Amino acid sequence: MILKKLKLPAISFAMALFVCGLLIAFSDPKVLALRGNPLEMIGKGFSTAGSAYWALFRGSIYDPLLAEGNFWGGFYPFSETLVTASPLILTGLSVALAFRAGLFNIGAQGQFIAGAIGASWVGFAFEMPIFIHAITAMATAVLFAGLFGGFVGFLKARTGAHEVIVTIMLNYVAAYFLLWLLSTTAFLRPGRQDPLAPEVRQSARLPHFLGSEFRANLGFFIALLAAAAVWWLLNRSTWGFRFRAVGANASASRTAGISVARVTTSVMFIAGALAGLGGAVQVLGSEFAMTSGIGGSFGFDAITVALLGRATPVGTVFAALLFGALRAGGLTMQASTGTPLDLVLVIQALVVLFIAAPALIKGIFRLKNVESGETLASKGWNG
Repeated sequence: MILKKLKLPAISFAMALFVCGLLIAFSDPKVLALRGNPLEMIGKGFSTAGSAYWALFRGSIYDPLLAEGNFWGGFYPFSETLVTASPLILTGLSVALAFRAGLFNIGAQGQFIAGAIGASWVGFAFEMPIFIHAITAMATAVLFAGLFGGFVGFLKARTGAHEVIVTIMLNYVAAYFLLWLLSTTAFLRPGRQDPLAPEVRQSARLPHFLGSEFRANLGFFIALLAAAAVWWLLNRSTWGFRFRAVGANASASRTAGISVARVTTSVMFIAGALAGLGGAVQVLGSEFAMTSGIGGSFGFDAITVALLGRATPVGTVFAALLFGALRAGGLTMQASTGTPLDLVLVIQALVVLFIAAPALIKGIFRLKNVESGETLASKGWNG
């Protein structure tokens, strides 16, 4: 069953690599210069694409050049993949959970920022014992972002406001509120004029589990625990059944006695909390200081991760790891081969394109048993 579910994403990723490999090959002037000799041109094209993907692997999984004299040092790129994937898992879970309840959470970006603000504030403004400090900072992030997301659910439940519009607007609210905060004396680092908050204290930082030379931190295991918790919530709890029931058919759920308003508010609170935990992991695990760009594109990439993961916790984890590897390895690919970093975004876009067009994959490979009927509607999004 699991292999059947993984078949479409695996084929889609392979197709994306193939198409992007063609783009890499035919964007190389040296390849195009050989168009008078087709066989040599094809060989050069394969070589160019292969070099780019080898650099992508070295930048995301293992780099033999870093392993000289220290085998484990070659895994530094994999450490960077885990660092990037951790907040992606959490924000992806935020979007996926909302999908399953029939909601489209475009506001993971703003919720991520709200969580980062809470974690940063507790991290640098208070002195606490080690571990307790980090737990308190993450709890504050969860509360801030949960309220930020829950407000969207409350508005939808009470006024019928569409969550897509409200979450998009609140993304701007969070981003500009962060800019304002970083101009205040409470959040601006002393002696600095650029928008940079003080570093969080050592007691609030998440420990590194692969050694001090690697940046991989406890945030990755926190993300995995969150994924396990979401899986249990959706598949083993009464509340999860209500979430899925409302996502499948809100009218029938209401007739059955389920409070759709309460479910909507609860789902958005939990979704916001998950994204906020991603912001906390980013601040406490790798960045250590909040900047105006702390959110990056995590909240928007989360939508792609949730789609690729087919709105399931396990799928979201693997999709986030894939995107983390692409993001981490893209820089090495660009530096080593001169391949534009934008092609990494092309790979991501093509993966989603092929996932969203299962009929195309089935037609190309003449597959009969690929699970292709799962759309956003079947996952619970009823628009």
